[in-house]
Amino acid sequence: MTGQAIFAQLATLFAAAFGAATVLPFQSEVVFVGLQLAGGIAPLWLVAVASLGNVLGAVVNYVMGRWVDHFRDRRWFPVRPGQLARAQGWWNRWGVWTLLLSWAPFGDAFTVIAGMMRTPAWLFLALVTLAKTGRYAVLAWVTAAAS
Repeated sequence: MTGQAIFAQLATLFAAAFGAATVLPFQSEVVFVGLQLAGGIAPLWLVAVASLGNVLGAVVNYVMGRWVDHFRDRRWFPVRPGQLARAQGWWNRWGVWTLLLSWAPFGDAFTVIAGMMRTPAWLFLALVTLAKTGRYAVLAWVTAAAS
């Protein structure tokens, strides 16, 4: 396989993983498994590229959460200041750990909420990277075991 073909396949995987981490309806697992079964790229590269794309997609959600927070003083904003303060307290104590589920289909919402709740960026990145890389590593292992 040529270098261009490998690059194109990895770019496709990156785009699928990035899209899957945003609110867009993408599925990166199919692309990941297909590339792994095709055999032209080492699974470690697949895990690395898919994880990078998926984490960067989650960062987009985080930034969107930070951005939407600027509208909290608007009359139409669905959460009142007292409710937001209580939610922030809960999130800071327990909710941040839900980022370990950011790999799941509903996990995109947690990454947006993390931005709204002003989760420290380092903590967000650490938990999301652990979760998303772990998911792709398990997927690579299961695919290798099944093939």
